[in-house]
Amino acid sequence: MGLNGPTDTAARDVCRLLNADVIMLTRGGPINLTIASGVTVADVCKTTYEEIKKDKKHRYVIFYIKDERQIDVEVIGPRDAAYDAFLEDLQKGGSGECRYGLFDFEYTHQCQGTSEASKKQKLFLMSWCPDTAKVKKKMLYSSSFDALKKSLVGVQKYIQATDLSEASEEAVEEKLRATDRN
Repeated sequence: MGLNGPTDTAARDVCRLLNADVIMLTRGGPINLTIASGVTVADVCKTTYEEIKKDKKHRYVIFYIKDERQIDVEVIGPRDAAYDAFLEDLQKGGSGECRYGLFDFEYTHQCQGTSEASKKQKLFLMSWCPDTAKVKKKMLYSSSFDALKKSLVGVQKYIQATDLSEASEEAVEEKLRATDRN
């Protein structure tokens, strides 16, 4: 049984407006309405990612969605940049703006039963959508995150943050350490 009637059309229109993925229940069973955002990833995003991952040229990169059509590079952080600079650049657009941030995070890890600590490096990709952002912007960034994830192969952790406590260096390190073997 297909979709029909004014209710189904209205639901489709809402999904398109919000760029949402929705499962509708109909008399014939569930129907998955997947509506992609249509946002593409600029080649410079992939190039900058490779420069961070392989060449260790930069510490981080901030991405934004340009004209609601393409994910592009906004800021590239130098290799000696601190985590605070990353957080500052992530919020540079203002309190109502969403961003994505990729960071090459370094920390020390000590395995249980050993006295030696080893240096660890992990790439994480953060989706920054503060509570103060408008719903339409949050939906656009949320529905476009998969496109960015698929184009940046090799990222070890994906993090979603809505406030500074979730994006803090301590919170991120805790999430990264949770993936370590003891």
